Amino acid sequence: MKPMLRPILIHPNPKLKKVCEPVLEIDDALIELSDDMLETMYHAPGIGLAAPQIGVLNRIIVMDCEKDEADNRKPIVMINPEIVFSSDEESTYEEGCLSIPEQFAEIKRPTSVQVRWVDTNGTEQEQEFHGLWSTCVQHEIDHLDGKLFIDYLSTIKRQLITRKMQKFKREMAREEK
Repeated sequence: MKPMLRPILIHPNPKLKKVCEPVLEIDDALIELSDDMLETMYHAPGIGLAAPQIGVLNRIIVMDCEKDEADNRKPIVMINPEIVFSSDEESTYEEGCLSIPEQFAEIKRPTSVQVRWVDTNGTEQEQEFHGLWSTCVQHEIDHLDGKLFIDYLSTIKRQLITRKMQKFKREMAREEK
């Protein structure tokens, strides 16, 4: 089946604040979901997408931090990812989120992380990520725990962005009528 685009939930949406359930079985539906997630992420365009962003409350993320053309893509699908080591050294990246469009903020996170996950073949993987890949995987795993990048900001900045998103959603709803 050809992958399909899924609608991306926009903050504030209660599903974005929920802790996701572990995936217990890798089946055709899960593989189809991961294909849809990659298609949706590339189309958005983005470098990462977590299942709750499309309304699925399971621990699955996709990412690809190669910003080159389609022939250089390096998609990674992670099922039940967990960070098993974080560096003490931190770096700051300007983060954005497909669920919080056009909003960006400098977020400090560990420079590198070691992540363990299961791939779509059911094989356990473990890899160390650095730079943008490290920031992206931490950002996406946060989604699985109901945490958004704006949760790292001050209350005032977070409320300001939330109000902008509420306005954005109202405008989108008006345009759809």
